[in-house]
Amino acid sequence: MTGGANRPNLLLIVALALSAGIALWGLIDPRGRGQMAARAVATQFDSLGWFIMLEASGLLIFALFLMLSPFGKIRLGPDDARPEFSTTSWIAMLFAAGMGVGLLFFGAAEPLTHYDTLLAHQPAPKAAHQALFVTYLNWGVHAWAIYGVVGLVIAYFAFRRNTALLLSAPLTVSFGRKPWVGRLGWIFDLLAIVAIAVGLAGSLAMGVFQIQTGLAGLIGVQDPAYLTLPIFALICIAFIIPLQRDLGDGMAKLSNAAMLLALGLLLYLLILGPTSYLMNGIVTGFGGYLFNVLPAGFATAEFFGPDIVTWFQDWTLNYMIWWLAWSPFVGVFIARISRGRTVREFLLGVILAPTLFSIVWFGVFGGLGFYDSLQGQGALAEVNHGSLDATTFALLQAFPLQWLTQAATTLAAFLFVVTSVVSAGFTLAMIGSGGDDNPPPRVRVIWGAILGALGLAMVFVGDVGLVRAIIALSAMGFVFIVPVLVLCLFRALRREGRS
Repeated sequence: MTGGANRPNLLLIVALALSAGIALWGLIDPRGRGQMAARAVATQFDSLGWFIMLEASGLLIFALFLMLSPFGKIRLGPDDARPEFSTTSWIAMLFAAGMGVGLLFFGAAEPLTHYDTLLAHQPAPKAAHQALFVTYLNWGVHAWAIYGVVGLVIAYFAFRRNTALLLSAPLTVSFGRKPWVGRLGWIFDLLAIVAIAVGLAGSLAMGVFQIQTGLAGLIGVQDPAYLTLPIFALICIAFIIPLQRDLGDGMAKLSNAAMLLALGLLLYLLILGPTSYLMNGIVTGFGGYLFNVLPAGFATAEFFGPDIVTWFQDWTLNYMIWWLAWSPFVGVFIARISRGRTVREFLLGVILAPTLFSIVWFGVFGGLGFYDSLQGQGALAEVNHGSLDATTFALLQAFPLQWLTQAATTLAAFLFVVTSVVSAGFTLAMIGSGGDDNPPPRVRVIWGAILGALGLAMVFVGDVGLVRAIIALSAMGFVFIVPVLVLCLFRALRREGRS
């Protein structure tokens, strides 16, 4: 860490105090905090929406350039370094850290929500096709390019240039140990910690909402809210244990288990559902996405009606800023588990593998929702109007062994939440400890406790829209930080290419 030996301790103290303060504010006045965040984010989206979309698309194009260029052969570490984790475990861990619980929460809910909005402007079949495309846009290559590029910056400087696993490290290498570099780098690391903590807390809250809905259906509880605190306490117990263990021992096993459950659920629905209908939708949706994703990444919906502009800001813009909020967390984490891979292998794995899985996932879950709306009674859409977190479980009711699939979905959501908290706690401890890639278990547990408090504050907000606004507000600084990191990486790669 630049700026002296005392800086990591000061960073840790300030970051802990600031995160704890945000958690306390949320516990005292959850709705007030959420509404303040929503107003601030709406103002930022009105003025910076174009820049956010431009940045997300620029990061995707930059990632494609690196994959296809001679820079792709550079290894993240010494030339003889080899990966620490198998490819399967590596992909499972980065996927679980990046968006695992979100897929379970929004699998059917998001495509149906887009469909309902677009239905007022175009025929039902076209609305369904466009709704699936927008979902792919929100969860596809743009999201993983943001993660991938930020992760690559951190991994390259950490393992190729022997710096700490910090967002401030590229600044030092690129601009030297000047006083302003140290101060700016310290701010980068502090903002990274806040964005990670708040972003993860929002995901934790959504996970609790879905788990309590699924568990209530399994045990016959009429009001899922009665289960909120017991579930939250169980999650806290579950993530404290692996936070005290080695990363490969705890996180890898939990991630693999969660991915196996999600994959089993996906195949079950695909095989027992209207398979031909779903596969036709996936192939058509994939083709439309493949040939339109780059132009769509530059769209802002500015010339459409107010309802479309609001919808675009509430979903696509919110997602892009959400991925930026999570980029320091997922970036530092996947950098930590990616030592020894080449730049090309890293970007291919981080961007393409999760995107292809997401396309199939939303194609199946969203396709089942469209099938019910277009050829059934539309009951699923009615559930979705009332509660997004109940949509997946309502979908499962149309299939055999409902209790088993509901239990598997609830357990997968639980594991994805736990793995997210574990990876975030590990990442926060790394940053707060000055980039130590194996921070002390005590520090990891402290961060786990703070993440729990922030998550509880998000649960008390009780509104998914306000939760997403709080996450978006925490990430606004990264709209400007990430381009600086990309500039540092490009300068370093050019120097290496000339040497």
